[in-house]
Amino acid sequence: MSYEMIALLMFSSLMLLLFTGQRVFAAIGFVGAAASMLLWGVGGVDIAFSSAIKLMKWYPLLTLPMFIFMGYVLSESKIADDLYKMFHVWFGGLNGGLAVGTIGLMVLISAMNGLSVAGMAIGATIALPELLRRGYDKRMVSGVIQAGSSLGILVPPSVVLVLYAMIARQPVGQLWLAGVFPGLMMAGMFVIYIVIRCKLNPSLGPALPPEDRNVPMAEKLRLLGAGLLPIFIFITMMVPFVKGWTSLVESSAIGALAALGAAVARRRMTWAVFETSVRQTLGISCMFMWIILAALCFGAVFDGLGAVKAIEGLFIGKLGLSPWEILILMQLSYLILGTFLDDTAMLVIVAPLYVPLVGSLGFDLIWYGILYTITCQIAYMTPPFGYNLFLMRAMAPPEITIRDIYASIWPFVGVMVLALMLVMAFPQIALWLPGQVYGNP
Repeated sequence: MSYEMIALLMFSSLMLLLFTGQRVFAAIGFVGAAASMLLWGVGGVDIAFSSAIKLMKWYPLLTLPMFIFMGYVLSESKIADDLYKMFHVWFGGLNGGLAVGTIGLMVLISAMNGLSVAGMAIGATIALPELLRRGYDKRMVSGVIQAGSSLGILVPPSVVLVLYAMIARQPVGQLWLAGVFPGLMMAGMFVIYIVIRCKLNPSLGPALPPEDRNVPMAEKLRLLGAGLLPIFIFITMMVPFVKGWTSLVESSAIGALAALGAAVARRRMTWAVFETSVRQTLGISCMFMWIILAALCFGAVFDGLGAVKAIEGLFIGKLGLSPWEILILMQLSYLILGTFLDDTAMLVIVAPLYVPLVGSLGFDLIWYGILYTITCQIAYMTPPFGYNLFLMRAMAPPEITIRDIYASIWPFVGVMVLALMLVMAFPQIALWLPGQVYGNP
């Protein structure tokens, strides 16, 4: 059997297992380990073992539980509520102002947690009821929360970029910095769309009545200070890292301690908050470690097969495609996969093939990590099985139907596609900041 057929068999077996409802890490790890045993006999066990050792020796992985813990402490202690109250007071007089504030809330939640699920949960529990109560169009509300929550996997500290860094063997810090401007650019594009749309049709996002906006300046400033607390925590964590005073792991520990200290200072650190934060952190961290371990094993088998060279020869030699045509096909395949897989599953399934191929085509792997992440954001929101669509359906009230949810996302998907095209056309949007900090060419 040729190596190409073996690679095809591995992929088809993996997809079959995923369609039967198996856990992602179990399906990927089983196919990788079984293939190594069948191909190389007892010696194939060493592939899975060496992958586990490589994972345990990857020092930046320690950032993962730190940032997840930081996010859950800030979320469970209700500091996120203060953020929304701040946006409510300061932006309520603008048509669509609360929707703009919701995007701002999502950006800050992303900077706390790095997971889109956290942004979705907070947006659905805090912002959604308030927006509906204020007369906002339900489709506008649904689209805003889904689009805003997707920023969690792009704005640092993105957990997905940590996973990409491990698989692509790229520095986490550079990937995070590369995600800053694309993430802020996309958030700004969301805001521009909301403002223009609500200006043309004020019924979609009515301004708050004057009696609700007449808040004393002292109260506005108090809410501003409370709302800016997470930003202060983020700055406290990131500035020493960017300046080179601390390592990435040390900065993550500073962030976790700062969040814990803020919750204690606000007298919101109860035993229930602490226990929930620790349990959630442990569960998510273990899940990601299993996924990374399975991906490393699966990828090592592909390296041994030489499947990457075979695919490169197919695209360039037999089909005669240019590097940019190949790159666009990769992005389209991510969009298709994203209709029924989450971001981590997409990455660990396709990365063993795509990442080496991207490097051999001469593209920057830091830049490609941002392209991958933006494509994941788009895939999260595209029917029929976009991840965020079902999260929204589970958290939304009955008056927001699945039809409303599907209809709400298309304008924001269009904005995301435009952002993706801009980053593809102008790589320096992603590469300028890490270049300035790390001195890359």
